[in-house]
Amino acid sequence: MELERQLKMLANRRRLAILNLLRKRKEADVSAVSETIRLSFTSTSKHLNMLEHAGFVEKEQRSLNVFYRIAAKPPAIYLAIFTIF
Repeated sequence: MELERQLKMLANRRRLAILNLLRKRKEADVSAVSETIRLSFTSTSKHLNMLEHAGFVEKEQRSLNVFYRIAAKPPAIYLAIFTIF
């Protein structure tokens, strides 16, 4: 069941774009992610929240900004997929 949930998380092109961006940049705030993937701030924030709850990313609040990065121990499926690509 957990693998199915993780695969569903990765089956969305916006969430894949977010993960790929964070993989390349190491970390970014919601505004930077939103601008880069050309999605509204609200939608980007929702996708990031979903990725956080699934264990793919972690966040850090700095003043008024929230920065996201790939989790220190992401799900194994993340490692398998992004090692290939």
